[in-house]
Amino acid sequence: MTRTFSVLAAALLVAAFALMIIPPATMSLAQGLSELNHELVMQAQHLVQRALGSWAWVWVCVPVLVRPVWLVPLCLGLLCAGTAATTHPPSQPPHRARTRS
Repeated sequence: MTRTFSVLAAALLVAAFALMIIPPATMSLAQGLSELNHELVMQAQHLVQRALGSWAWVWVCVPVLVRPVWLVPLCLGLLCAGTAATTHPPSQPPHRARTRS
């Protein structure tokens, strides 16, 4: 499990760095998703409003969508890195050879 979260963290941090450099610095997540598919934000809005209600769209999704495009993968990468660090099994102390007295 630790290795999985480490790989996810690395991939997300690389993606965040790429999204920090390649698009314009002022691009929001909503603009980035619109670049991929013009209907994606509206489909997400309908899905969230149908599943959770309009309060979830207004209070959760919209504040995330106005953030820079690189911020979401960066936060997810940091969460995965923290999970990988905390799920790492404790290291075993080295076994000492028994000495006879």
